[in-house]
Amino acid sequence: MTTYGTIPTSSAPGATTNLEYLSRAKERIKAGIGTRRPWKLMFNLRSMGLPASFGDAIARVRTNVGFFRMNYAIIALLILFLSLLWHPISLIVFVVMMAVWLFLYFLRDEPLFVFGHTIDDRVVLIVLAILTVVFLILTRATVNILVALLIGAVVVVLHAAFRKTDDLASDEEAAGLMTGVGPAAPAGSTSS
Repeated sequence: MTTYGTIPTSSAPGATTNLEYLSRAKERIKAGIGTRRPWKLMFNLRSMGLPASFGDAIARVRTNVGFFRMNYAIIALLILFLSLLWHPISLIVFVVMMAVWLFLYFLRDEPLFVFGHTIDDRVVLIVLAILTVVFLILTRATVNILVALLIGAVVVVLHAAFRKTDDLASDEEAAGLMTGVGPAAPAGSTSS
């Protein structure tokens, strides 16, 4: 019997498991890294200003890095990606190692088994970190990678030091209400 031109009415069993796997992976990434804040909020020109003191700058950096950590990670990875454009082999190694990290460390639900033995997560972390460093060093783009990471760190610290934190509390409370986690009640107050 031929089925040319027919449209299947149900999806294949493998397709649903792939979709479930991708949705679980997306949830785990969001939970592990955090949420990206709106870029308008991050680059609001009215929220920029010189810190009053070195202590104020440090406090701003701590608050802003905690609040904008996903945005800062995107910026640092973009700078690293751009630095590797002139080294296509390094870029390929970088993308492959990112995929390996995702599948072997971040998105894995079950323990990793090799030859019937369970491999501890710390061992996987150490081996992947060593392999990533070794493979990137072998591509001879070490200077580019180090300079890109340094530039990314400088950009993040400068933005975090000059971005005022006064307006972040109201945005954090709104985000907490959306996720069901509200701000702590003031001491001595009672709920009615």
